[in-house]
Amino acid sequence: MSSAHAIFDAPGPRGRRITRVVTLFSIVFVLGMGALVIWQLARTGQLAADKWTTFTEPAILRYLGNALKNTAFAALGAAAIGLPLGAVLALGRLSRRAILRWPATVVIETLRAVPVLLVIYVFMFALPQYGISLSIYAKLAIPIGLCAAAVMAEVFRAGVLAVPKGQTEAALAVGMRSRAVMMFVVFPQAIRIVIPALVAQAVVVVKDTAFGYVVSYPELMQAGRVLVANTSDLIQTYFVITVVYVLVNMAISWLAHRLERRMSGSKETKIPLLPRRGFLSESS
Repeated sequence: MSSAHAIFDAPGPRGRRITRVVTLFSIVFVLGMGALVIWQLARTGQLAADKWTTFTEPAILRYLGNALKNTAFAALGAAAIGLPLGAVLALGRLSRRAILRWPATVVIETLRAVPVLLVIYVFMFALPQYGISLSIYAKLAIPIGLCAAAVMAEVFRAGVLAVPKGQTEAALAVGMRSRAVMMFVVFPQAIRIVIPALVAQAVVVVKDTAFGYVVSYPELMQAGRVLVANTSDLIQTYFVITVVYVLVNMAISWLAHRLERRMSGSKETKIPLLPRRGFLSESS
């Protein structure tokens, strides 16, 4: 089963025709809107060369480069929290033990329902009242990571459920415990399946760093606000920032595609034979 069709069914002939027609109309619509926007900007003088000279100055480029670096650090910090926590929550929700399943379910559903901005407000205003004062970086990265963990947990859970049950049955048949089956047989295959969904969530994490303005963290959008306040070049500034975000997300998708191809080209997961008696006991 390929990762592209693991969760969603492949469209049939009629579905492919509809997809092509909708795609064609969407392209025409987007091109038409783009031409209209360019014409309007040119008519109002927003495309004049002197409006863009700001972004050729070395100081401005260094300023935006530092802001991009801060955005990357915030996104990496959030991902470092969200990925392992999401995996743990997914395993907890899949557990047969109610003492693990119910708390994990409550945490996942709560964090999925609560907006990221509200969680940031909790870290900004609520926690300091109880003596918990974190750095500006932590007030941004931790809330984004927590909310991302809830979504990633559901992604991991969907991947686990997409693995054929025959894999689990075969592993149990050779004497592996259910815990070992999950860790060494099922979960590695689930990760391979959900790589596209994890990439989509990584893009969301990068975009969520734009909430840095709330805590005055100097990320890309906050840098744009400062530039607009000093230069009044609103359209030009946010256009450049948009291009940077698009390039970053394209780079993430490219890296994920390379990783997916490498994992797809690797050998299929094999069920290890564990001769030790301790592993040949009944599954827990």
